[in-house]
Amino acid sequence: MCGIIGILGEGPVVADLYEGLHAIQHRGQDAAGIAVFGDKMRVKKGLGLVNDIFHEADLAPLVGNVGIAHVRYPTVGCGDVEDAQPFYTNSPFGISLAHNGNVTNFRELRAELASRDLRQVNSACDAEAILNVFASGLPTGDWRTEPSEQIFAAVGEVFRRVKGSYSVVAVIANVGLVGFRDPFGIKPLVLGERTLPSGRTDYCLASESVVLDMLEFPVRRNVKPGEAVWIDYDGLLRTKQVVEPNHHPCLFEFVYFARPDSVIDRISVSATRHRLGKSLADEWMKTGLSVDAVIPVPESARNAAMEMANALGVPYREGLVKNRYVGRTFIMPGQKQREQSIRRKLNPIRAEFEGKDVLLVDDSIVRGSTSRKIVQMARRSGARKVYFASCSPPLRYPCLYGIDMSTRGEFIARDRTVDAVCRLIEADHLIYLPLDALERAARADNPEMTHFCNACFSGSYPTGDVTNEMMDAIERERLVSQGALF
Repeated sequence: MCGIIGILGEGPVVADLYEGLHAIQHRGQDAAGIAVFGDKMRVKKGLGLVNDIFHEADLAPLVGNVGIAHVRYPTVGCGDVEDAQPFYTNSPFGISLAHNGNVTNFRELRAELASRDLRQVNSACDAEAILNVFASGLPTGDWRTEPSEQIFAAVGEVFRRVKGSYSVVAVIANVGLVGFRDPFGIKPLVLGERTLPSGRTDYCLASESVVLDMLEFPVRRNVKPGEAVWIDYDGLLRTKQVVEPNHHPCLFEFVYFARPDSVIDRISVSATRHRLGKSLADEWMKTGLSVDAVIPVPESARNAAMEMANALGVPYREGLVKNRYVGRTFIMPGQKQREQSIRRKLNPIRAEFEGKDVLLVDDSIVRGSTSRKIVQMARRSGARKVYFASCSPPLRYPCLYGIDMSTRGEFIARDRTVDAVCRLIEADHLIYLPLDALERAARADNPEMTHFCNACFSGSYPTGDVTNEMMDAIERERLVSQGALF
């Protein structure tokens, strides 16, 4: 899961791109990059957080009124600087591209690009493959006098050849800004626009609406699945529904990834998480157990815990203090780093636990190591009973669409009962939110949303191209990158 931004404006865009990256830093902390086109394409990228990579001297050369930016969250290994986005190719005319998602046929595509298109993919990043498919779909002659259909045809070529999930932003030199979203719309992409005193309109594409809020771009709408957007240098917006949509937005966005102040596909993340808490309270009441306090595991479970406490009529307490200088443990590249960071990240307030029966609320339970350590913290702080509630159903299946849970052995709930998971995380009782309750909570803001991607919970992959052989190959690659296989 990464974050992308694309801006075309009347004036320089690098300052807005830089500020926008801070708004979506939560979507990736492994690497970041910015590409801007002025008199030529200029790219700056590196490993680490946005503040680590970009300084005043780095931003000053990035001159131009159209550009894209990216924060990277690696789904295989720790990544390298060569895998950081955006990527660039100089043919035709120069194109820079970044994406959020995961290409499931990346290995086959890389070989096909080399043999059929005579294009070399040098990195281990699937964005470079998307870039080369898109570039190979554009004519080699001068087509810039009437580029609309050529651009939309190239996007159609991507939809035909690239499988998996991807939301994309790209800059074509002297042509403009392009954005598109795969036919399933698994990853989000929102379009904003702001009218300037000159009467011109600036445009912004971003993974989350919070970027548009920060940069003062009123939201125009979400980019539709299977749709392409092109904005030229005169600020003229053109769109085309290239293929029929089959919308399946990712449910995990609403549980964990997105910021609570974002709205994705007309669904408020904050309101959804409050509804999750109300549904969790309904599930908890079935247990007949009483608690002295509801305590969230900060920060993505906070809204749900508030609503759950309110519905149960018990105090809501902030019993775990988060060190804000430690990144999100779920998106750290490697289990060892995650485990080392948990204790640095959270510290219990003893007074909120001592002598009490407490109910801990977290967004999910993936590997179980974080949950177990938090339960142990609560017990060391004097809790009498430690109960646990998950805002999502049991995670049991690999995500092949861009979330770092690619191997079947990573899931504590895989082939285990709820009671078995409860014992492993050392809690006194455990409940999960049912899948239908999670989908109802997300759908409440947008009843037209009839389907979601719930593959990590159900094992049903909406793209229809996932095979056991594909899962085995991806799992092996991940284990090799972790040093578990040689």
